Amino acid sequence: MAVGAAFLLAGCTTAPATAPPTPDMASAFGHIHGIVDLGDGTVLLGTHTGLYTINTDGVATGPIGGNDFDAMGLTGTKDLLYASGHPGPNTAQDLGSPNLGIIRSDDAGTEWKPAAFTGQEDFHVLTAAADGTVYGIGSSSPTVRASHDGGRTWTSGGAIAAADLTATTDGALYAATPDGLMRSRDGGATFSAVSGAPLLYQLEGDSAGGLVGVATDGVLWRLATGGGWARFGTVTGTVEALGVAKDGTVVFVDDRGIVRIRGTEVIVKKLTEPRP
Repeated sequence: MAVGAAFLLAGCTTAPATAPPTPDMASAFGHIHGIVDLGDGTVLLGTHTGLYTINTDGVATGPIGGNDFDAMGLTGTKDLLYASGHPGPNTAQDLGSPNLGIIRSDDAGTEWKPAAFTGQEDFHVLTAAADGTVYGIGSSSPTVRASHDGGRTWTSGGAIAAADLTATTDGALYAATPDGLMRSRDGGATFSAVSGAPLLYQLEGDSAGGLVGVATDGVLWRLATGGGWARFGTVTGTVEALGVAKDGTVVFVDDRGIVRIRGTEVIVKKLTEPRP
């Protein structure tokens, strides 16, 4: 998941934005680039050393399926997971090298198959809409690409310097950029500025149809479906990944570890070293 030096990115960035150093999690994860809710209080983390499940106590298990690829991008629909990045030492050759392109899994990350751009692109920005559409920005250009068939074929939209993208249930696509929050109502073909929005670098649609985001000053913001921004918390340091669970719980990784916000309750758990 990058105004000048103040515009932070979670982990890495898509061209042409620039990322500052990200805090070392002091674990085998390296940077954490994606969070997907698996239900029952368990979330999936996409990291530099594979995908891991994290339970409510912060205990990590993985890498799932023994897959050690560098998951620079991660998102999911109801039935599929999508990832991108680079192969690890033991990654199957058919997934692509030096870039994975788009790969997909229909069994919660145990097995992966190449879908598109194999060996060509590295998508640091990936998001999935409720209707199954997948949006991404690859390493070769700032063009927003969209797939409506499970990641097999892709169409090109507008070009935007986005640190993060997220789709909301009303059909909008939002982009966090150095110039502020942008919104598309035509599937990423064109974008316009969202008036009055805070400067965000991480975005995620919530289960109520709204939007949550992390601002460059460390404030957590929520945009309700009827409009209007509300603060609901703060972060410590840089947020590496942000997600929203099906029950509305906001989940993110910052300098403290894995943080869950449910209503007014804030639960912080230090991330443990992964276990098989």
